[in-house]
Amino acid sequence: MQEKMPVLREPVKRRRGGKKLLVVLLLLFIVILGVLFFNSSISKVATVTVEGQNYLQAGSIRKTAGVAAGDSFFRVSSRTIEARIRTLKPVEKVTVTKSFPGSVTIKVKEFETVAYALSNNGELTAVLANGTNVPAGTDPVVDKPILSGWKTDDPVLASLCKALAAIPEPSLSDFSEIKPEPSPSYPDRIKIYTRTRFEVITAVSLLSEKIPTMNAVIEIQPPGIITMLLADKYAPFFPETEVNTTTVQKETTQ
Repeated sequence: MQEKMPVLREPVKRRRGGKKLLVVLLLLFIVILGVLFFNSSISKVATVTVEGQNYLQAGSIRKTAGVAAGDSFFRVSSRTIEARIRTLKPVEKVTVTKSFPGSVTIKVKEFETVAYALSNNGELTAVLANGTNVPAGTDPVVDKPILSGWKTDDPVLASLCKALAAIPEPSLSDFSEIKPEPSPSYPDRIKIYTRTRFEVITAVSLLSEKIPTMNAVIEIQPPGIITMLLADKYAPFFPETEVNTTTVQKETTQ
């Protein structure tokens, strides 16, 4: 006799409605937490600190950064803030650090001061290494050369500022005044007056490489005119024979 095969029953399908409801409730809970978080004070900017500026005002930097207390902490990235601040001409470098919760620190490095100049209003301005003029403030220590006779749109002026930034501080502080004296051969020719009473004639394009020569002359020679162009020349203001004659006359009259 043939054995009868048992009838296989179809498996009972479990209802998944409970799991779906749990997932929906979990997502709703996350959404509610997110809304509460982003509307709470912990997700807001509490302080914006500006450091390192010399000529720029902290308020001006904050305004350019576009970040203020009460703004969303996550709304703007550090790179975006840095890009905004770099549009300020005196700024050479900037670093923005965001520390949760609510702290934003902006560290600014301005271009170096290489000279000073007088504005059209007669006010003293500081000239930075990139050629930018900024107010020098009250009672500044004028330990850099004064730029006189320059036009603000002179392309040589920008090159001069860049060259001055590369000069060692002792040499730069000895410069008292720099004037343009262009010639057909040297459109960027300049005249420098030093605090050690020398007159130096050179070109902006040659300035950096000629500094050692200038220093060597100043150290061993009396005040005079130093010419450093294609060839280097030196001439004292008073020839040695004239100096000796003057000395003898003084001794005779005493």
